[in-house]
Amino acid sequence: MKSLYLILTIGLTFVASAQNKISGTVTDKDQKPLANVIVSIPEIHKETITNDGGNYTLSNLPVGNFKISFSLVGFERKTVSVTISTQEITQNITLEESITHMDEVIVSTAFNKIQSQNVMKVEHQNIKALQQKGAATLVEGLATIPGVSQVSTGTSIGKPVIRGLSGNRVLVYTQGVRLENQQFGEEHGLGLNDAGVESVEVIKGPASLLYGSDALGGVLYFNPEKFANAGDFKADFGQRVFSNTLGSNTTLGLKTSGEHWKFLARGSYNSHADYQIADGDRVTNTRFNETDIKAGIGYNNSVFSSVLRYNFNQLNLGIPEEGIAEQSTSRDILYPRQGVDNHILSLHNTFYFKNSKLDADLGYIFNDRSEFEDSNVAILHMELSTFNYDVKYYLPKFGKIETIVGIQGMNQTNKNFGDELLIPNAKTNDFGIFGTANYEWGKNVIQAGLRFDNRNITTENHGIIGEEGYFEGIERSFDSFNASLGYKTDLAKDLTMRLNIASGFRAPNLAELTSNGVHEGSNRYEIGNANLKNEQNVQTDLNLEYKSSHFELFANGFYNHINDYIFISPNGNVIDGNNVYDYVQANARLYGGEAGIHFHPHPLDWLHLYSSFETVIGEKRSRSFGRDYLPLIPANKWNNTFRGEFEIKNWWKEGFATLNIESIFDQNNTGAFETKTNDYTLVNLSLGGKILLGKTNFNLNLNANNVFDKTYVSHLSRLKADGIPNMGRNIVLGINFMI
Repeated sequence: MKSLYLILTIGLTFVASAQNKISGTVTDKDQKPLANVIVSIPEIHKETITNDGGNYTLSNLPVGNFKISFSLVGFERKTVSVTISTQEITQNITLEESITHMDEVIVSTAFNKIQSQNVMKVEHQNIKALQQKGAATLVEGLATIPGVSQVSTGTSIGKPVIRGLSGNRVLVYTQGVRLENQQFGEEHGLGLNDAGVESVEVIKGPASLLYGSDALGGVLYFNPEKFANAGDFKADFGQRVFSNTLGSNTTLGLKTSGEHWKFLARGSYNSHADYQIADGDRVTNTRFNETDIKAGIGYNNSVFSSVLRYNFNQLNLGIPEEGIAEQSTSRDILYPRQGVDNHILSLHNTFYFKNSKLDADLGYIFNDRSEFEDSNVAILHMELSTFNYDVKYYLPKFGKIETIVGIQGMNQTNKNFGDELLIPNAKTNDFGIFGTANYEWGKNVIQAGLRFDNRNITTENHGIIGEEGYFEGIERSFDSFNASLGYKTDLAKDLTMRLNIASGFRAPNLAELTSNGVHEGSNRYEIGNANLKNEQNVQTDLNLEYKSSHFELFANGFYNHINDYIFISPNGNVIDGNNVYDYVQANARLYGGEAGIHFHPHPLDWLHLYSSFETVIGEKRSRSFGRDYLPLIPANKWNNTFRGEFEIKNWWKEGFATLNIESIFDQNNTGAFETKTNDYTLVNLSLGGKILLGKTNFNLNLNANNVFDKTYVSHLSRLKADGIPNMGRNIVLGINFMI
C-alpha cells in the first residue's frame, strides 16, 4: 500500500501551470448546430455536451496528444487527434448522419481506439441495454452477447463462459483492476453487481499480452459509470421488480463535479426468493440477498489525473442441495449457505508529459468467503488478499507508430480459518513485462506485441499424511512467453477484415495443484497434481464486417489449440463411497464462431431486425485418453430480435418494443460426466422508453421473459444433474428517475 500512497502524493503535488482548453461548434452537413453531442477525451475522464447552439468547451487540459470523440445518436461518431500545446484551441466538427450502431471507444485494448480502428474485434455492450432485456443478474445479461454464456447454479451463482472456456480461463477486470475472488470454485459466482457499471467489453480469445495468466480464454472488462460533467450535480433512483422470484432491485446514485474535483456514490440492494419453474414449484434455497456500495473521487489538472474508486459487495446466498423441497417465498437463507464479502479498491493515475504519458493502476481486492452447513459457525472460511499493479508508458509517437511498454504484477495471499479446507494457505506472486506497437497507414492497421510472465506459488503443509484434507506444501514457478499479431484492413467500401493470431497461458490454480478431498458439489474425491504444467494456447481469429446505411453483417471464426489442457479423470479407486479423480493434462482444441445481421429497411426507419448464430465445439486429445469432448461447452444458439422504435407526441420519447426468439439446439457433444441436452425455444418481449409527465421524467422498462412458461434445462445449469429445470415465466418492471 506504500506504493499507492506514494504515487497519489506525488501526483497531488503537481500544480496546474496553464488553463489549457478546447472549444468549438458541432454542426450537421447543412451547418445546423447540433445540441447534446457528447464531447469526450476518455483517457483523461473529461466529457461535456454541446448546448443548443452546438457549442462546447473542455477546460483544464494537460499538454500532449489526445483523441477527442464526438458522438450523437443518429450520427457517425467522429474522433480527431489534437495536440494541446497552447492555452486555447478551436476545434469545429461536422457530423454525418448514420442509422447504424454508434462506434464505441474500446478501453480494454492497448491503444483505446474506436472499434472501427481497432485491430481486435471486441464486443461492447452498454449495461443499460442488457438491463432492458430483463436480466436478473449481471452474468445473465452477459449471456445474451454472442459467444458468451454462463454456468449457473440457480439465479444467484453465475460464471461467465467465453467460447467454451470459463473459470480461471476467463479474466475479469473491474474499475481497471483484475478481479480475484476464488473464481476456481464451481459454486463461486462473479460477485459483481450491475449498478454503477457503465458498459462491458468482451475480448473473445487469448489476451495474455495485455493481462498475463488466466486471460487464456478471454477477458470481461467492466467500465464503471462516468462522473458528472463539470459543474453538474446528478441524482437518480432506480427500481426493478421480478415476478418469478418476487425479487426487488433498488439503486440510488449521486454525483457532482467541478473543474478539478469530482465525486460519485451509489448504493443498491438486491433480494430474491427461490425461483419458480414452469409447473409452479420453487427450487428450494435458490434465494439470495445482495448489498452493493460504490464510491469514487477524481482529481485532474493540466499535468496529472487521478481516480480513486471503492466497491463493497456483500452476498448472502443459498446453495440448492434439496432440489424441489420446502415451498416458500421467504428471503431468509436456508442452510447450506454462503456469505461473501468483497472489497475492491482501485487507484488510476495518469501523468502527462509533452509527447508521452504514464498510466499507473493500483488495486487491492479483499475477498472474505464463508460456507455454513447447518449453523452460523462457518465450516469453510477463506480470506483472499490481492494487491496488483499495472504501469504502462506510452512512448512519444514515432511517425505513424504508437508504442507502449509496461509491467504488471500481483501479490496474493490465501488464508483459511474454517475446519474444512478447499485449498491450503498459499502465496502467489506474478510479474510480467510487455511491449506492443501499432502502425496505421491508409485503411490498414497492424499491431504486434511480446510479453514475458512469471508466476510463483508457495503453499503450506496441512493435515495428516494419507488422510483426507492433507495438503503437502509445494513451491512452483511458472514462466511463459506470449505474442500477438493483428491486421485490420478495409477490403472494400463498408467491408472490414480483421485477422489476429495470439498466444495465451494459464498457470494451474491451487485446487488443481493441491486438492485432496471430497468435492461436495459433485460428490467426487479429487486429488491434485503438483507436477502440472502451464496451459498454453494459440488462437487464430478472422472477423468480417459489412456496414451500410440499412444493412450490417458480421462473421467471426476462430480456432483455438490448447497444449496441456487440465481436466479431471477417474483413476478407478473409491474412498468412503466416492469415486476418486485425478487432475491430468492433454491437448485440446476449440473451434467455431458467430455470425449475424442487422437489417434496417428503408423507408421503415423505425424497424430493426437482428439475427445471430453462434457455435463452438471443444475436444481433447491424448494417447492415454483418446478423443473426447470437453465439458461445459454451450449448445448452438440462434437468436432473432425484432425491434420497433417510436415516439408518442411529447410524452413518450425513445420508445422501443421488441420480440426476441431464442432457439437453443440439442447438445449431443458431451464431456465425460455430462448428459445430452434437448433443444428448446424461448420467446421474450420488452417495451420501454422515456416517459415525460409535466416536469417529471423517468425511464420505463417492461419485460416478459419465457412468455409461454416453457419447461427447459440449460446444458450449462449445474442443477441439470438433478433434473431441475431453469426459470419459468418472469415479468420484469423497471423504472429509473432522475431526481
